[in-house]
Amino acid sequence: DAIDNGLGLTPPMGWRSWNLYGAKVNQDLIIGIMEGMVSRKRTVDGKPTSLCDLGYCDVGLDDNWQQCGSYGVDKYTYHNEEGVPQINTERFPDLSALPRKAHELNLTAGWYLNNCICADHCGNNKDFGENVTKCYENDVKALYNLGFDSLKLDGCGTQRDLTVWADCMNATGKPIMIENCHWGTTVPNDTWCPFNFYRTSKDVRASYGSVMFNLGTVTQWALQGLSKPGCWAYPDMLEVGCQHGPGGASDPGLSESESRVHFGAWCIVSSPLTLSHDVNNDTVMDKIWPLIANPEAIAVNQAWAGHSGSPFQQSTRGIFVKGIVAPVPTWQYYYKPLGGGKTAILMINSDETEEELTLAFDDIPGKPCTECAIRDIWDRADVGHFSNSYTVKVGSRDAAFIVVSPASSTSF
Repeated sequence: DAIDNGLGLTPPMGWRSWNLYGAKVNQDLIIGIMEGMVSRKRTVDGKPTSLCDLGYCDVGLDDNWQQCGSYGVDKYTYHNEEGVPQINTERFPDLSALPRKAHELNLTAGWYLNNCICADHCGNNKDFGENVTKCYENDVKALYNLGFDSLKLDGCGTQRDLTVWADCMNATGKPIMIENCHWGTTVPNDTWCPFNFYRTSKDVRASYGSVMFNLGTVTQWALQGLSKPGCWAYPDMLEVGCQHGPGGASDPGLSESESRVHFGAWCIVSSPLTLSHDVNNDTVMDKIWPLIANPEAIAVNQAWAGHSGSPFQQSTRGIFVKGIVAPVPTWQYYYKPLGGGKTAILMINSDETEEELTLAFDDIPGKPCTECAIRDIWDRADVGHFSNSYTVKVGSRDAAFIVVSPASSTSF
């Protein structure tokens, strides 16, 4: 029914190579990223803090580790005749060095299979009823022997049966975090989720339209109760700090305010938080550190009180945004219960101008209070007590991120 690994009880956090580097990966790059993930060059509340200290501890290698070719009578493209995956040893002279380095740094290491570059045909290309399992078995054997801890399963090759993948991994006895990256075409139900998180969308790009489109794809799963501990809906990696990635003109990069919308939205819908920027670029890191290292935003993402987060109110007026076909509501409010009478609220303004946005407390699902205390997550400061409603000015393509709680309760 589900992957028996006990992982993903909170939304997974880490880093993966694709959104910035695409196919331009090699062993030295990934090892350098691992070292950057544990660097304590920056602080939180005056304390030297690394990305892993904040929870971003899994470092994942994405596509292009494989040696593309034509193997055996079946002409597999990166498996040999027996189904053993073939590694590009020019790019990765010792692929096992990645998990070893990760474990030395108290990180975990992620791999990638059912690849898109030179996608293979070693399977029946069906989600259920797989009858060709040698490549699954040998892929998982390699995963285990190399020492990897997590796995992204893409949707390009013909090894699509996620139950077979989970069974093979369970058989090793080693818990492996599994990402289902079938772009929203293979999704869980009430009794079936043999993975820890699942893509709900096509690939995200570093543009506001793409971010808003992908955000909208998680809502149905939240409302059905199918984004939950051990089985999270995932609108793809974070584009914060990424620019001019593999999407070319589709990756112009996000402004500072657009990045707040992006990060806040992924937090409030309990999405896994997967960075992809250059963690060793001081200019980028200095710019985005206050955002990705905000412990209160991360706490909202990691909290669980029965609902993963969803929109509850929006404008009737839409605005067209480049990169998305349907209009985006000019404003939209998301909520996520945090427990203890507290509710996180994200108030998004997608309009072209600054707007005054008003939140009526009676409109919040669960109606937590009418006399309410407001905590500003971005500023990490108490705003004050308010009766019946709260009004705030929000800039164009920006978002207010707050916690609402009964006025008698303590701050967040």
